[in-house]
Amino acid sequence: MRLVTACLAHETNTFATGLTELADFGRQPPGPAFPAGAVIRKNFQGTRTILGGLLDVAAEQAVTVDPLLWVFATPSGVVRQEAYEHLLGLLLQRLAAAGPVDGVLLELHGAMVTTALSDAEGHLAAAVRQVVGPAVPIALTIDLHANVTPAMVAAVDLLVGFDLYPHTDMYERGREAAELLLRTVRGEIRPTMALRQVPLLTMPPKQCTLLDPMRQVLAAVHAAEALPGVLCASLAPGFPFADIPAAGATVVVVTDGDAALAEAQAAALAGELWRRRAEFEVELQPIDAVIRYARRAEGLVILADGSDNPGGGAPCDGTVILEALIEADLPDAVVAVIADPETAQQAHDAGVGTVIHARLGGKTDDLHGPPLEVEAYVKHLGDGLFTYRAAMSAGVAGDLGLVAVLQIGRVSVIVTERRVQVWDPEVLRSVGIEPATCRLLALKSAVHFRAAFAPLAEQIFDADTPGVHRPDFGAYDYQHVRRPIWPLDRDFDYDPLTGRTT
Repeated sequence: MRLVTACLAHETNTFATGLTELADFGRQPPGPAFPAGAVIRKNFQGTRTILGGLLDVAAEQAVTVDPLLWVFATPSGVVRQEAYEHLLGLLLQRLAAAGPVDGVLLELHGAMVTTALSDAEGHLAAAVRQVVGPAVPIALTIDLHANVTPAMVAAVDLLVGFDLYPHTDMYERGREAAELLLRTVRGEIRPTMALRQVPLLTMPPKQCTLLDPMRQVLAAVHAAEALPGVLCASLAPGFPFADIPAAGATVVVVTDGDAALAEAQAAALAGELWRRRAEFEVELQPIDAVIRYARRAEGLVILADGSDNPGGGAPCDGTVILEALIEADLPDAVVAVIADPETAQQAHDAGVGTVIHARLGGKTDDLHGPPLEVEAYVKHLGDGLFTYRAAMSAGVAGDLGLVAVLQIGRVSVIVTERRVQVWDPEVLRSVGIEPATCRLLALKSAVHFRAAFAPLAEQIFDADTPGVHRPDFGAYDYQHVRRPIWPLDRDFDYDPLTGRTT
């Protein structure tokens, strides 16, 4: 038996500045651009990723897997249509050249928007279906932050979404999708899907499945999956920073040939989510209040700068927290990270042990704080290469680009060439900083950091900072999202059985 797999993924923040270009889909190794086959397999074999899970299942069941493409751009602004078309064309060309296959596993995000398409994944899945024909089973994995559309569901045989946020279950979902796909190919099951698009927008801090209300919603999902005939249930709270008609929470239930069961369970889960809609309000903390708390704290205090989270399309060069920490002269405070290629290069040119006058951060737009004029001691320099060790993406190679640790007063800041969401302590340890010894640690992350950093922390706060990933609906002027939708609209009701609003 022979499967093919491909990843073409991006989480698009339509409020972010600038376009996402072809070059943003990854640095390319020497040789042909966007390699396939053995190069991809080598990068992901033994990793806790979707593809790592697929490869392990294939090895256990003596199935051949041919990776055709693997590209994932760091979340950012709308994707230039020509870049998307180039990558899609490459994928379809390789798919056609692969000849007859028994099954396809697509690893997509579910929230890609291009300059011409609000539903890029629906378009991509339909294009793949056209190449392989109606008889070849297609499995689709999606992120928990997918804005799932009817077009995505119509083009594939089964859909498997992440259960967890932080996404520490990517490997398990890759295994699950692979096993269901192989059972479909063998004719052991007949996947039947039901979709519910719930008129509900939620922000990342309350989408965390380690905390309520999502912890309780996830329990309902697992209860549904335990029912006879249910193969898989996926609940995606969605990506609220995409101003598109399909933005919002969705439920997809897959059963073994039982359409009525799929519809009933999708409606029940949609109802559970809708019933808890008021529980998704986010509370943000002023920076000065967190600094006061940190001064008297006995352990590590983490301040999550979700508004400047590069994992949701922000520039990762916001300076608001750094400026406040410098002004407060808080000892043992660390900001991780500020993406500023210019300052990283300046520090490398000057060398360790020197003092540089830097214009640090705030260079992408005027939404995340201005550039700071600082005198900084160059404490550490590095090439930015490390390996993720936390549950999320364990075994995957990380690359910060040129990296420098700058000391400004009693505050340290990690300056990187590349934008990176800090969800693994290895980012800090790779530059000589042990997170547990910090007094206050400001992380450019919304939720992912919690899986590995929460056990180290005395307290965690969501920062009240500006930005294109700010968890506050009042900060955005939505023009295209479907209406009515909670909490932009509140004077309406929703019937999960029919999917209608009144």
